[in-house]
Amino acid sequence: MNTNEKFIITINRELGSGGRTVGEKLAAKLGVPFYDKALVESLMAKYKLTVDEIERLKGRSHGWWADFKRMISFGDDLANSPKYYQVSMGDEPTLLTTDELFRAETEILKGIAHDESCIIAGRTAFYVLKDQPNCLNILIQASMEHRLARIMRKQGISREEAEEIINNVDQMRENYVSKYTGTTRYDTRNYDLVVTIDGKTEDEVVDLILKFIG
Repeated sequence: MNTNEKFIITINRELGSGGRTVGEKLAAKLGVPFYDKALVESLMAKYKLTVDEIERLKGRSHGWWADFKRMISFGDDLANSPKYYQVSMGDEPTLLTTDELFRAETEILKGIAHDESCIIAGRTAFYVLKDQPNCLNILIQASMEHRLARIMRKQGISREEAEEIINNVDQMRENYVSKYTGTTRYDTRNYDLVVTIDGKTEDEVVDLILKFIG
């Protein structure tokens, strides 16, 4: 991957692995925006970005994502401060089916990748952008003990509660990926780099990725 040209890095990660933090830190090191599922979903909810609306925006401009960002004063600060763009559950569109959600997310991810260098965490970016030039796909994983300890510490919950959360999220994510990509998020053939974070800090993993990029 050549960081002197427009590039995309996708990060798939297991809940409790610290992969989201790695993505944020890596984006800061490389000086590019960081996008994740929460940001994409909140944009879709706040601005009603259905497939039809995205198609309308695309019809106005091939670089619709850049135009959209300008239209809503969406600058670099947004990517660095996703919590500002969160919306309450009551604001979420009620008519979006899961299929429509996937199609809309796909178009948003492609729009982002067309417009700028960035890091995208989660969802099915590794699959949606698999034909994108100058793209690096990373999987960050961890042992169950590491994941449990991190979830328990961050959320202040019991081991049993952390186990339930991890199992539920793992199953939900796997079902989603399987349904819409025909593969599994654990198939290492989907990635250029697989990192097990046990025994490493997030900063050490960032340095490892930077060395891999060269």
